Amino acid sequence: MSVTTVLPPPRFTDPTVFGRVAVLMGGTSSEREVSLDSGRNVLDALRTHGVDAHAVDGIPALVEALAQKKFDRVFNILHGGDGENGVVQGLLQALGVPYTGAGVLGSALTLDKIRTKQVWLALNLPTPRYVRLERGADAVTVHAAARSLGLPVIVKPSCEGSSVGVSRVLDEADLDAAVALAARYPGELLMEQMVVGDELTVGILGDVALPSIRIVPKGEWYDYNAKYIAEDTQYLCPGLDGEDELRVRELALAAFRAAGCSGWGRVDVMRSRATGAPSLLEVNTAPGMTSHSLVPKAAAQVGIGFEELCWRILEQTV
Repeated sequence: MSVTTVLPPPRFTDPTVFGRVAVLMGGTSSEREVSLDSGRNVLDALRTHGVDAHAVDGIPALVEALAQKKFDRVFNILHGGDGENGVVQGLLQALGVPYTGAGVLGSALTLDKIRTKQVWLALNLPTPRYVRLERGADAVTVHAAARSLGLPVIVKPSCEGSSVGVSRVLDEADLDAAVALAARYPGELLMEQMVVGDELTVGILGDVALPSIRIVPKGEWYDYNAKYIAEDTQYLCPGLDGEDELRVRELALAAFRAAGCSGWGRVDVMRSRATGAPSLLEVNTAPGMTSHSLVPKAAAQVGIGFEELCWRILEQTV
């Protein structure tokens, strides 16, 4: 698979081609506040370009508006939960309303980190070894899983984003607390080998893998604070050089497509410091669009500003 960052010019210049646009944000997931921030930014960007765009907070409000035929299409920036698990995608598909981002299959699959890994492994795409933990797994099972993988490990909810409920476990004594934290959130738990090395992310826009970003947090790891609050996290773009950069972008695009995704999104990757080998972590089908977010940073590297990025994403619905 060849990788390019050469994007075709925008398809449209007339904002009226989009009709009336709902910017779906907020909702009830653990990522509500981030989604509201992303949504406000997208709304401002579209309006700056003359798009008739309006904020809609959550799915019930969207259903009511669509029943009254208020909108022609939806820019979905509802992070997590029903915004990314195929529910809103299925609703809009059934109603025949165009929307941004991946469809039902890609959304439902990739919000479930365990089943995404199963697909990747079936296709020989690299991802860290893992164990699936059922909710309420006893301590014997949890500690046996950690020993089978070998410390250090990562423990996290299988169906959450934004580093919610995630713990790095370096010592077996910390396992029980990590599992208790992850268990606060719905669904199964994922325990996976921790890859020590560089954290990278690759934005996808249409058929193009944008330049990778290497994330260098001030603290030990890239947690919720480093993602959305701290001002001292470094973002190096492109994150790698030469063949290594091409390889990680090629891998990200392959992983995105393998998971049934299309439109736009982001693929997170770890690169081992010891071997240089990349490992796939997860796919985000409605990435953040805040001041700290990564897809806008990667797009800027190839000359696409935030407003144009939002326009190009919306173009994919026409």
